[in-house]
Amino acid sequence: LARLGIMYKVKWKEVKGETYYRVCIRGKEEIERFYKFTGDDTFEKYALMRSYLSSKVKRYQRCDAVYISPAFCEEIYNRSGRPYQQLKNAGVEIFNLLAGEKITLANLKTFARITGDAYLQKIAFNCLLHIYQDRVVRIEVEECRQPVYDLQVERYHNFVGGEIPSFFHNTVVLHMIAKWANSQVVVYIGCGERGNEMADVLIEFPELKDPATGRPLMERTVLIANTSNMPVAAREASIYTGITIAEYFRDMGYSVALMADSTSRWAEALREISGRLEEMPGEEGYPAYLGTSVASFYERAGRAICLGDREGTLSVIGAVSPPGGDLTDPVVQMTLKVVKVYWGLDDRLAYQRHFPAINWLTSYSLYEESIRGYLEKEVAPDFPSIRQEALSILEKEAELTEIVRLVGMETLSAQDRLVLDTARAIREDFLHQSAFDDRDAYTTLKKQYRMLKAIILFHHYASEAIDKGVSIEKIRHLPVKEDIVKMRYIPHPKVDEEFNKLESKIRETFATLS
Repeated sequence: LARLGIMYKVKWKEVKGETYYRVCIRGKEEIERFYKFTGDDTFEKYALMRSYLSSKVKRYQRCDAVYISPAFCEEIYNRSGRPYQQLKNAGVEIFNLLAGEKITLANLKTFARITGDAYLQKIAFNCLLHIYQDRVVRIEVEECRQPVYDLQVERYHNFVGGEIPSFFHNTVVLHMIAKWANSQVVVYIGCGERGNEMADVLIEFPELKDPATGRPLMERTVLIANTSNMPVAAREASIYTGITIAEYFRDMGYSVALMADSTSRWAEALREISGRLEEMPGEEGYPAYLGTSVASFYERAGRAICLGDREGTLSVIGAVSPPGGDLTDPVVQMTLKVVKVYWGLDDRLAYQRHFPAINWLTSYSLYEESIRGYLEKEVAPDFPSIRQEALSILEKEAELTEIVRLVGMETLSAQDRLVLDTARAIREDFLHQSAFDDRDAYTTLKKQYRMLKAIILFHHYASEAIDKGVSIEKIRHLPVKEDIVKMRYIPHPKVDEEFNKLESKIRETFATLS
């Protein structure tokens, strides 16, 4: 909280031998700052917080009390010559201040503005220097485990601290795909994973509901649990068992999604078995046939025509966990030679609370040309071109970020600053998702297209406005940007209606601006 600039206090009490801690945040401005960084109205407490922030009732804000003497207040009041009624109407009760009452930061700024006193305005400007701090008597280190929960990822602990110190969302991504995949059967293979992760899956999956049918998610899920402390041979067999079960349902005419977490542990099992069989080792001790084994696993996926008129599909999603994130690892290289889609998870995005933590610069899909015709026919003719333009903006942002780090933001032109703003909108309003909101956790292709189109449309109009002399600061504060931020929560049945209104509002805004 301190890194976010939020003032807080920690209180504790002991009940029946157990110590309980409570974090207290006081003051409307501090609560508003906390809500801005962590707010999610799917929680009841956050909804209450929002209603409090939007209320007009004035309350005493203790954490931002400014300690100035009554004599100083009296001197400024007499020197300014302002009438008592004017101060009272603005919320400043001068006689209470003369009696020793502390003044809040908001009232201090009002008092300084009305009186016009230069010294008082300086105090109000440097208000952070006058926030009262409790005296630190001693510092004690509490040795205890405190779980830190992620406010964007459902049911999981955070990346820093908590019960899983280095948790970069690879398992969470697979869990969310298992929940939201447009498939009839889900096969989840936990190969060589931690025992507590598989225990969480076994406990929590029965509680989840299939968003499409409302039935328990376990009714369409096959779980194969094989933890790291189980025999090596079982770890190798779990992958083949899972793909065989998936093929069984595929041959029955179902759409099947298989998640293997992780194939790196499977490859390590192959290496250990190969060593015990005294086979000729390959790179880093892996068997020479590692590439063949990886290829034979992934190539069992695909569409199949079953008996009769049925058609089944099998999609395989494998998680590769190289040691230290080394992409030159043989398992990574062998996998990339076979698969045509790569999602690169980035720990920096995970620490920035960006979910899913998939790096848009390193990830790619070789199916782009294969599905271009489908997207142009079923979604919109300009969908592929808009997608390509969004990728170009993100790549341009990466180049400009390096320049900003070296020489600062001031050296950039207005057009370059607009590129940074648009890239931020693509990242935070389009790529970023919240697992707590069903409208944001799963988005149809049509809604994805309309969201991306709205951002690119705003970018085009903003670029034209800058060429005509409109400042970038004025564009940044346009009210329509709030509508772009909230577009992810538009219900799917109202996509066309709401996005037509949003696009019309963007055009009208810039027509008025010009």
